[in-house]
Amino acid sequence: MITQGMFAYLPPLTDAEIAEQVAWAMDHGWPLSLEHTDDPHPRNTYWSMWDLPMFDVGDPAAVLAEVRRARDAFPDHYVRLNAYDARLGRQTTAMSFLVHRPAVEATYRLVRSEGADRRIAYTVERAR
Repeated sequence: MITQGMFAYLPPLTDAEIAEQVAWAMDHGWPLSLEHTDDPHPRNTYWSMWDLPMFDVGDPAAVLAEVRRARDAFPDHYVRLNAYDARLGRQTTAMSFLVHRPAVEATYRLVRSEGADRRIAYTVERAR
């Protein structure tokens, strides 16, 4: 199982729990956005954006509707919800977690190779 973002080691959140997190982010004034990918490699930090960021959305139900649309459009992708803290001096992703996983998850393996002077290098590869 891929473990990325907040709540990575918890069971998948229900829609009601996602709505609570969305409301909490909105209470802090953080705009929300959705991203998706079929390659959740740990170094793949740039996922595809789903629609436009939701700067002016004030209703958690509207965000949840977008989550459902993204799930329906990309059932074989990972979908994550991000909240952005734009305060001066902060300006960073304040919250990010998966809201959808594909039925068959990607798996990775650690490959070790030896180089000169017995130096060992490690690479993470997608298992086929």
